[in-house]
Amino acid sequence: MPPHLSADRSPAQPPGRGPLDALISQARRLKGEVDAVRRGAQGDASDPQGRWERALCDLALHQLDELDDHLAQLRDGPPPVTTTPVTAPAAPPGSLLSRVGSAEWNLLTGEAGWSGELFRILGRNPVVPPLTLDELPSVVLEEDRPRLTAMVTDCLVDARPIDGEFRIVRPDGAVRTVHMMGEPVLDADGSTTSMWAVLRDVSELRRSQSAVRETRDSLQHHRHRAQTEHRLAVELQEAVLPPWRGSLRFPHRGRPALDLAAHYLPSSAGTPFGGDWYDALELADGDTLLGVGDLTGHGPGVTSGMAMLLGAVRGMALAGSGPGQLMTWLNQLLDGAAQPALGSAVCCRYRPATRTLTWARAGHPAPLLFRGGTGWVPDAPHGVLLGATPGSCYGQAEETLEVGDLLLLHTDGLVPRRGRRAAAQRLLDLAPRFTAARDVQDCVRTVVEEFGGTEREDGACVLAARVMS
Repeated sequence: MPPHLSADRSPAQPPGRGPLDALISQARRLKGEVDAVRRGAQGDASDPQGRWERALCDLALHQLDELDDHLAQLRDGPPPVTTTPVTAPAAPPGSLLSRVGSAEWNLLTGEAGWSGELFRILGRNPVVPPLTLDELPSVVLEEDRPRLTAMVTDCLVDARPIDGEFRIVRPDGAVRTVHMMGEPVLDADGSTTSMWAVLRDVSELRRSQSAVRETRDSLQHHRHRAQTEHRLAVELQEAVLPPWRGSLRFPHRGRPALDLAAHYLPSSAGTPFGGDWYDALELADGDTLLGVGDLTGHGPGVTSGMAMLLGAVRGMALAGSGPGQLMTWLNQLLDGAAQPALGSAVCCRYRPATRTLTWARAGHPAPLLFRGGTGWVPDAPHGVLLGATPGSCYGQAEETLEVGDLLLLHTDGLVPRRGRRAAAQRLLDLAPRFTAARDVQDCVRTVVEEFGGTEREDGACVLAARVMS
């Protein structure tokens, strides 16, 4: 039985103010700290993580407001319940009276007594008599009426406490969510004489909880989508790129002209696979196509664009196109694509009969050559980014290689934010170790050891070829 409805019907005295004032101060101080966290969580409205953090802070602030108000109510005593119409006083700012009303329905006399705040919650004029229990369902949303009826029946017939929610429709058409807690008032022989209840307007709290659920669901959806996209990108990349675990092997009948190995270094930021690619393909005339490149962006769309680009490279190379002409056509392909994209690439064609390397580039680091413990960057032909300038033409250059020479190709992500010169110089400094390596796979392993621990936002590819004969 609530304190103000004890057997002698005399109001209970509020607890001591000292401890409650201290608790109220602590609650308000905590509210200030949570509010500061919420302001710090302001950011991009489209970011699910940010929405999640802000919604949780809003919910915490609502709950702390309620705690503050409950403590104030406990300190100041319960609101009066009257059996005659009253003019509802204005609720003090921050008081529990601004959201909570109380009522008592007398089953013997049929009278109803409401606190002034209950009139405000239900949007009713306080000069009009309060609704009886039979009339109360008339302001409840139709689909929620069975719930209210069941709660009241359980309370009056089985003497069960009431604790449930329903929605009411105010005279102005506004729909509010009300939480009702109550219990029967029994006489000396155990018969129910009246029903007492506290009704809270929890509309704002439920809206905050709904926002939390929506942002949580949105965040889970984005995480699931990111995981799915990452898996698709990985599967697509593995399907189209030559395997990089171990040396690359062609179906040679005799001694291979080149010893080949490659490696893919994923991003350390956990971003989806992007448009980095590498390729090594034996052509019909005995030449070998070597290339690396990158399309801007991440995710399955970019990876599928990389697969399309790689297919075009292979097709044009098999048709006999030289590296310069191949780059020119790739530029036209990207410029006319339905989804415009920018890319960089370097493509080489190696002819074993003359040990001639013909190569071209499009906005990409030049290949590096190593011989006798030293390395150098060959003079690079002109070539802008693919898809950047319609109608661009690309030059090509030639180098004559010797047995034991090492050719190294890589993409930009190998050394992020430090520029191509830094990456090239660090690679050139590895020349003595390349010379001492047993095979080309050891050379690639050396590169991975040198650069594998680097923090990178994008993945990177490394392709190495050593002249065997």
